Amino acid sequence: MNQERVPIYREQGRTYHADSCDPLIEAVENGELELAALGRATYPGERLPEKALPGLQSVGYWDAKQDQSWGLPWHRNEGIELSFLETGTMPFSVDGMELNLTAGSLAITRPWQPHRLGRPNIGVGRLHWIIIDVEVRQPHQEWNWPDWLVILPEDLAELTAYLRENEAPVWNATDEIQDCFRQIGKTILEKKSPSRLAVYTNELLLHLLELFREQKISRTKSLTDAQRSVELFLPSLKASYADEWTLDSMAESCGLGITRFVHYCKQITNQTPQQHLNAVRLGAAVIMLKSEPDKSITDIAFHCGFSTSQYFATAFRKQHGCTPRAYRMQQSG
Repeated sequence: MNQERVPIYREQGRTYHADSCDPLIEAVENGELELAALGRATYPGERLPEKALPGLQSVGYWDAKQDQSWGLPWHRNEGIELSFLETGTMPFSVDGMELNLTAGSLAITRPWQPHRLGRPNIGVGRLHWIIIDVEVRQPHQEWNWPDWLVILPEDLAELTAYLRENEAPVWNATDEIQDCFRQIGKTILEKKSPSRLAVYTNELLLHLLELFREQKISRTKSLTDAQRSVELFLPSLKASYADEWTLDSMAESCGLGITRFVHYCKQITNQTPQQHLNAVRLGAAVIMLKSEPDKSITDIAFHCGFSTSQYFATAFRKQHGCTPRAYRMQQSG
């Protein structure tokens, strides 16, 4: 499957790739399941023509008729993802919630929502999906849908509002939504014109809008605030505290300017970004001082993201009232 290993975007100080679905690709190559898909960048399947349906990142289905030995780990996508489980069951996790998809489930994940399939392995079943890039990575950013969508602007704006202002992850797919996914899968399998994909995708999104209208779902405007983007970013520092963070790179990861980022960080944590980052790093250092008694203070300082052991000692003393070495001795005594 001629996969292009190219960077897609930068976030949290690192260059990320689109979800490459390597476990899925390996399972297909081993004959464990069937796959019919079209994709761009690192997504699996046959390559979409360069100029056909820009913004359509990945679309297709897999069919697993036996227990699988793999799952898709935590990842995010470069767009809005709609997944429909036609048959079987599937462990599904999103934003820390552990759920189970059953036949007829429709899962919706936004670009900023980490999610995975499998716990750790996927189940038996046929799963359809489509990922459309709307040119956002954070909740507060304005969505830009591809030009080949022919839905009326007012309807598309309403659909966008539902998707941005409600993050409910799982719905019951209507018969019309299910049929659209089946027709998309058939179009890919039979290698028909991409124009058919455009038709069925437009129809799918219209039926999704109708589902939201019929359900009369509530919408929460605060889910699209810039503060929401910062609220999602700050907990991620616990997993990336060792990165070479700067004020610029933290603000960039949130899609904000420095002034607004500092403002929201202070509102949420009552600390400046650097103070909050240092607190996270010092928390990690305390754990290492207790659990790794043979590790040197200098190594712990560097491991936790401090540029020098002196700066680490100063910050540690300010928060704990003693040096890291003295703290370690107190714990061991």
